[in-house]
Amino acid sequence: MSKNRPFALSIAGLDPSGGAGILADTKTFEQHQVQGLAISTANTIQTDCKFYEIEWTSLDFVLRSIKKLFKNYPVKSVKIGIVPSFFYLNEVVSLIKKLSPNTLIVWDTVLKSSTGFEFLAIENQSDLQQTLSKIDLITPNYEEIMQLYPNFIAEKLWVKNELPTAILLKGGHNHTALGTDYLFLKSNIIELLPTKINFRPKHGSGCVLSSAITANLALGYDLKTACLEAKIYIEKYLNSTSTLIGHHYV
Repeated sequence: MSKNRPFALSIAGLDPSGGAGILADTKTFEQHQVQGLAISTANTIQTDCKFYEIEWTSLDFVLRSIKKLFKNYPVKSVKIGIVPSFFYLNEVVSLIKKLSPNTLIVWDTVLKSSTGFEFLAIENQSDLQQTLSKIDLITPNYEEIMQLYPNFIAEKLWVKNELPTAILLKGGHNHTALGTDYLFLKSNIIELLPTKINFRPKHGSGCVLSSAITANLALGYDLKTACLEAKIYIEKYLNSTSTLIGHHYV
């Protein structure tokens, strides 16, 4: 056991291609000098360009795994990826906060895979609000924020102080300001500009970004700095290869 590195946990799916899910997350943790732990919410059959099958891990198994890991390791931050339902997600985040109230939680709002497979549907807005209030940051793209909050842009929900958590709205699908991310905090909005113009798309880029943020939080950075540092990391990752699978660099 490392005594010098902080612990971060990924609770996400297993992608055998290694481009997304817990494999991508733990690679990212390692590059940040963070000791990575992982719990699989699902086994998948997929490649970087096609999704075939998924088998979900039972909620009880995941919860038992969380209890054991938190009993043995001081987990500073947690990244959550794909889950089959908001009930499942709520049970996971509720247990984490019960076991370790100061552990920070980042949810990468993967509602469907980059290859088009849908994981999670929004069924009850009040359940959504209750669950998100226990999470420290979510990282949706423009398509996902409109599924979570259809009136997010039109009604400027951040102005009304109705957001239950901090939101990093990713700019990969923002055609008016491509690559510009917006960090919505309760007090203000922080614009995160890209440092480059052209990027090569990558399978699992959202996983890498959210796990980089999680790693930076484990290292003690505040939310703004964690997101800024993660943006630098993901830009290097996006341009690391000409294929859909990227390479991780410090």
